[in-house]
Amino acid sequence: MKELDREALFAEVEELLNDYCKDCFLHKHHRKEKGKRYAHRFCITQCTVGEKIRAVGKKLS
Repeated sequence: MKELDREALFAEVEELLNDYCKDCFLHKHHRKEKGKRYAHRFCITQCTVGEKIRAVGKKLS
């Protein structure tokens, strides 16, 4: 994979994180109510933004 392609993918992930995940109410709520591990697992498996981030990550592989 070309370095420019990798940089573009990393920039896309960074943009998603900054736009949607930075002040996410659901993450804060789940972390407070059920703990850090549950909140992280929720973001990875059930959140639509997490699904987008995983899709971009698969392109890196």
